[in-house]
Amino acid sequence: MFMWQVKSIQLDEWTDEEVDALEALGGNTSVNFNYEGSIPDNFKKPKPDSSIEERADFIRRKYGLQKFMKADELISLPHPSASTSTIHSSSDLDKKKFEKKSSQKSQSRSNSFLNSWRKSKSKSTKKCNSSVGMVEFIGLIKIKKVKGSNLAVRDMRTSDPYLVLSLGSQSVKTNAIKNSLNHVWKEMFMLSIPDDVPPLKVHVYDEDMFTTDDYMGEAEIDIQPLVTAAKVADTCKSGKSMQLGKLVASKENKLVSDGIISLVDGKVIQELILRLKNVEKGVLEVELECVPLMQ
Repeated sequence: MFMWQVKSIQLDEWTDEEVDALEALGGNTSVNFNYEGSIPDNFKKPKPDSSIEERADFIRRKYGLQKFMKADELISLPHPSASTSTIHSSSDLDKKKFEKKSSQKSQSRSNSFLNSWRKSKSKSTKKCNSSVGMVEFIGLIKIKKVKGSNLAVRDMRTSDPYLVLSLGSQSVKTNAIKNSLNHVWKEMFMLSIPDDVPPLKVHVYDEDMFTTDDYMGEAEIDIQPLVTAAKVADTCKSGKSMQLGKLVASKENKLVSDGIISLVDGKVIQELILRLKNVEKGVLEVELECVPLMQ
C-alpha cells in the first residue's frame, strides 16, 4: 500500500519545489476541486467536530482511493489483462488478485504524482502548450442508458455496482447502486470521438467502503459502424425512420444478438446486448447515440 501526505499551509513547512509544483497544478483550490469533483449528493463531508475516525476515513477515500475525483481526472481502476483465459467464480480469489494489482497501480500512481511535483512551472507549462490541439474529434457518442442484469455477486449475497465508461483517454463514472444485481443506469454521458475511433469500453465494479473495489467484468463495443452510419444519415435528406446498419453478433464481441443501428426522429441510435467478459456472469444492455461533429 502506498502512502500519501496531507500538508497544512499554516502548520507545516514547504520546500520551494513543493510550492512551485502546487502553483503549476493551479493552486490548492484547483487541486481540491479535482479531488472532490464527484462527491455524491448524499455524502456528508466531515466537520471540524467530527471524530478522528470519520476524518481519517474521508482523507483515505479522497486521496488514497480517489473516490471523489472529477470524471475527466478519473484514474482507471484495476481490471484483468486481455490474456486472462480462466475465470474464477470465487469472490475471495478475485478480490485478492485485483487488490494486488490495485496496490501495484497505486504505487506507480504515487510515484508519478511525486515526480510531477518535482517539475518546474516552466516545464509544466511548456508540456501543456505542446499537447494542445493534437487530438481531432469527429463527433460525440452519447451513452443514454445502460441496464445490468444478473451481475456477479461480490459481497455476501449481492453487490454495489457502478460503471466506468471510457473512450480513448476519456473516462466517466456512474453512481454506485446499493444491493443490486439488476439495475438501469439512466444517467446520460457524452464522450468525444477521436478521429481514430477507439472502442467504447465499459468496466463494472462493486463499490467497497473500506477495501479495494471488486471487479465485476467488462465489455468492449466497436462504435465504428455507428459512426459510419451517423455520417451517412447526416447527408440523407429523408426524415423517415429506417435501419442504417448493424454490428453482427459474434463470439469475439460477446453480442447476444446483432446490434441494430436505426435512424429514429433524426437521431442515429444503436441498442446492444452484451455478455460481460472475464467474469462468471452478467449482461449489459446499452443504448447509444452518435452525433457527427458537423451537427
